[in-house]
Amino acid sequence: MKTLAFAFGFAFASASAPATAQFVGKVSDPVEWVNPLMGTASKPEMSNGNTYPAVTVPWGMNLWTPQTGKMGNGWAYQYDADKMRGLKQTHQPSPWMNDYGQFSVMPVTGGKRFTEDERASWFSHKAETSKPYYYSVYLADSDVTAELTPTERAAQFRFTFPESDKSYVVVDAFDKGSYVKIIPGQRKVVGYSTRYARGPLPSNFRLYFVMVFDKAFTSTDVWRDKELVEGALEMESQHSGAIVGFKTKRGEQVHMKVASSFISAEQAELNLQRELAQDDFDTTRARAKAAWNNALSKVEVEGGTIDQMRTFYSSLYRMVQFPNKLYEVDAAGQPVHWSPYNGKVLPGYLYGGTGFWDTFRALYPFLNLVYPSINREMQAGLANAYREGGWLPEWSSPGYADIMVGNNSASVVADAWIKGSRSPDIETLWQALKHGADNEGPMSAVGRAGVKYYNELGYVPFDVKINENAARTLEYAYDDFAIYQLGKALGKPESEIGIYAQRAMNYKKLFDPETRLMRGRNKDGSFQAPFNPVKWGDAFTEGNSLHYTWSVFHDIDGLVNLMGGRAAFVDKLDTVMSMPPTFDDSYYGSVIHEIREMQVANMGQYAHGNQPIQHMLYLYNYAGAPWKSQYWIRETLNRLYKATPDGYCGDEDNGQTSAWYVFSALGFYPVTPAVGQYVVGAPLFQHATVHLENGKQLRINAPGNDAGKRYIRSAKLNGRAIQRNWLGHDEIQRGATFDVEMSAQPNQQRGIAPADAPYSFSRAEAAATSPKR
Repeated sequence: MKTLAFAFGFAFASASAPATAQFVGKVSDPVEWVNPLMGTASKPEMSNGNTYPAVTVPWGMNLWTPQTGKMGNGWAYQYDADKMRGLKQTHQPSPWMNDYGQFSVMPVTGGKRFTEDERASWFSHKAETSKPYYYSVYLADSDVTAELTPTERAAQFRFTFPESDKSYVVVDAFDKGSYVKIIPGQRKVVGYSTRYARGPLPSNFRLYFVMVFDKAFTSTDVWRDKELVEGALEMESQHSGAIVGFKTKRGEQVHMKVASSFISAEQAELNLQRELAQDDFDTTRARAKAAWNNALSKVEVEGGTIDQMRTFYSSLYRMVQFPNKLYEVDAAGQPVHWSPYNGKVLPGYLYGGTGFWDTFRALYPFLNLVYPSINREMQAGLANAYREGGWLPEWSSPGYADIMVGNNSASVVADAWIKGSRSPDIETLWQALKHGADNEGPMSAVGRAGVKYYNELGYVPFDVKINENAARTLEYAYDDFAIYQLGKALGKPESEIGIYAQRAMNYKKLFDPETRLMRGRNKDGSFQAPFNPVKWGDAFTEGNSLHYTWSVFHDIDGLVNLMGGRAAFVDKLDTVMSMPPTFDDSYYGSVIHEIREMQVANMGQYAHGNQPIQHMLYLYNYAGAPWKSQYWIRETLNRLYKATPDGYCGDEDNGQTSAWYVFSALGFYPVTPAVGQYVVGAPLFQHATVHLENGKQLRINAPGNDAGKRYIRSAKLNGRAIQRNWLGHDEIQRGATFDVEMSAQPNQQRGIAPADAPYSFSRAEAAATSPKR
């Protein structure tokens, strides 16, 4: 099977190489290569990204999106839609999490059409401009062009109206309890929304907003539900809104400035004044564009095709949206936040809108490599979350959310510290990690569900009514490794941290030697039966045993040994790629979208559209077959990503799937977060430069690289030939040049020695305890 799989792969690579390709040199304006519509052709049954075109600035508190879906629909913008209901402020991290801190505006003409169906207008992508820093759309039914451009906590709108005595802007504060007030003398509308999808949140949760127009109102009305209250200026109800009217000439532009706050109406006003002041629309747009170019230009790539350049920068754009800032800046210039954990307004940083189950894998390691200063703020925010709520969040939206499994905050904290993002709150975070690892939380996704079983048996049993138990066990074992790594880095005594080193090996408890796969295990020690390796869910989370067997991020050598050695390990990897995409969906009762996305990708059982298996392609590097990693990584880069509305192969979860692409296109990937190594893959571009915050640079050179050359023939680091299949974080931080000679033929002699393999915990521990000679 190994020979057949590889022969097929090599033939495909040779056949797919184009005769000619147009390569792009260095770009000076990377934001213009971004397509925010990448991934928007999605629906619940099939995710091609599940994204929306976010108009924001990097890590901005607020995002804006055109809204085609109805209020409360997580699919806020779908590329195939043809009607628009509003321009919405959003904090939605994914459609499955839905939204919070939201309201919308919509220009209309001809009548006071304020319900979301009545005000909806036909639009076309032919009359739509979508950029990270600017959005414009022609609303055909009202003959209005609407434009917006953002700051971190505010935005500017520009509405170009026709000639009409009945030009309006509708403000929708959404249902679940909301308030609006019109202040005609100040050309202002204020209000708040309380709608949120995930909880629990303190009862005083509100998103306050203020908007100021540059034209006096000719009419003022408020509304509740479907009832217009003409001439009224204020409304508090389950679903409140406002309508302000103007008399306009054809082509007349009405400008609106808007800001919001989770803290208070007064803070919203302060945010408006601080971030917009006297700036006009074009000034704000220029500043937003500059902010994007500053963030995106930290990584420069050249020598790729037009499509590759677009895909790379569109993916990087996704990576620096979440988690977004939840903190604001008070009148004294200090960070301050409303806490979703206790409802108080407190000093300091806070971030939200991300799930560590997804993002611990590559998104946070990328922040630690390229944007460590922003992650230091995020680490401070995590410490505040622990102080305020008693637990670290594993999914914040904006507070604790009961979804997914694992205790992966351990990885997020440990990776930051080990890679140099040193938080002054590290002792608080250390206590938080231990607390989360040793206790069940207030919900199953916080702390560790089944921790008593895990600590006593070494695994969460299959038969004790704790769902997705094998996935929990495997992730807890890696998380224990991350805690141990952090403890060592902090100089904690062995008496305190030794237990985590022991528990890091708990993955072995689920390995079934008969099938050589991970398998649910009962309380009495027997394995789950019957067992179907392609059954999704049940003991696993959004995947099957073929996906989760590789979730031993920290000890691949140990997994190799369990499987019977390197050849058997490589055979098992090959099997995943060559099997038909059959599945058993009986646990769910229907085909969930993650299954469908694996099925249609035609890459065997490899389910790249979901996170658990994304690192698997790099594992050939640990078993003496790095050229197979190179083949499949390039295959995935080429086949499953493109800067188009259907350009992802599953959920683009808060930058994680994009981070796989960006790391892999550069030529390396953090298989083991909380370890200072990156596993080498296959560079996509001829040249890349990563500008590090310490002033140093990482340069990756692969001259002559193209679609027909996906294999590494030879490599040099700082001018010296290397055989090993990894790069060190510390050597990158000192400034490094990685020169790679690419080839159309695999070099089956390079990187094959056991010493060339990347880090594994059992090997590292054995080396540390062996007698020194």
